[in-house]
Amino acid sequence: MTKFTRRTVLLLGTASILSACASTIPPLPAKVSDRPEDLTRDQIVSTINAVRRANGAGPWTYNPALETAARSQARLMASKDTLSHDLGVTLRQRVTEAGYQLAVGENVAKGYKTLPATIEGWLASQGHRNTLLSTRFTEFGLAFSRTGSGKLYWALIAGGPFEAWSRI
Repeated sequence: MTKFTRRTVLLLGTASILSACASTIPPLPAKVSDRPEDLTRDQIVSTINAVRRANGAGPWTYNPALETAARSQARLMASKDTLSHDLGVTLRQRVTEAGYQLAVGENVAKGYKTLPATIEGWLASQGHRNTLLSTRFTEFGLAFSRTGSGKLYWALIAGGPFEAWSRI
């Protein structure tokens, strides 16, 4: 029987835990620009769904009303140069104003220069990861906005039926 020191067991255990928690984001196709302004809706949808698929979650569809609400939040954060879910307008207020009435969750980020970097940041944060990979949501909208100095703010809003949350 092989004997391991306590240190070896701790190192192996830590490595296995970290590998289990590692973010799984597949590479974007070579033709995708690093500039968020150049991303098409199809590229956004395929990127989000590739990440979801790589992490065992099903695909989402794109919802323009959720994009409108996400754009409102991204612009508000950029105008105030502040990362927050609530800058005087709640998530529910934003999605209702955009015409969306179902359950929602939101991820926000600042400073990431590309969509893959933003997604990696969300995957590294348990709450954001849970939203991004949730099986209760069925659709999403994503937007970004720049400050006058060029700093990027991102918002992703996921939505779906309230009934999915009653099965908790």
